[in-house]
Amino acid sequence: MAKKIEKTNAARLLDKAKIAYDLIPYEFDENDLAAQHVADSLGQPIERVFKTLVLFGDKTGHIVCVVPGNAEVSLKALAKASGNKKVEMILMKDLLAVTGYIRGGCSPIGMKKRFPTYFHTSALEFDSIYVSAGVRGLQIEIAPDKLISFVGGHIADVASFE
Repeated sequence: MAKKIEKTNAARLLDKAKIAYDLIPYEFDENDLAAQHVADSLGQPIERVFKTLVLFGDKTGHIVCVVPGNAEVSLKALAKASGNKKVEMILMKDLLAVTGYIRGGCSPIGMKKRFPTYFHTSALEFDSIYVSAGVRGLQIEIAPDKLISFVGGHIADVASFE
């Protein structure tokens, strides 16, 4: 018998808004929280697995950035898109207090407060993308336009690819 997947707060919020999604469990490794590991575990291309990063802008305060797993946030591009002169990643020790989530389980859905959220333009290239469901070992597969609309997100070219 398959193990029942526990609904996360993010999933409950999507249910309440009547937005379709799938919860996809995967084996996570405490020592490898990288997006590539998640993509490999899901059997999906890294470009469809998006990571949620939290930054701080000198004018706006906290900002959320959702970029493909094979990219880094472009601080310069995000600062410009968000109306800041400068943005920087928040300290890992502050993540839980700011968002209610831990590293490797940070979802753009259901943070403690609603922060300005910027999605890389490539999210719209897919019928569905994967983002954290709010805990390690569980992803949400969702239509990017529905997710962006639900979190009040913005589309911008905020990623740099190595």
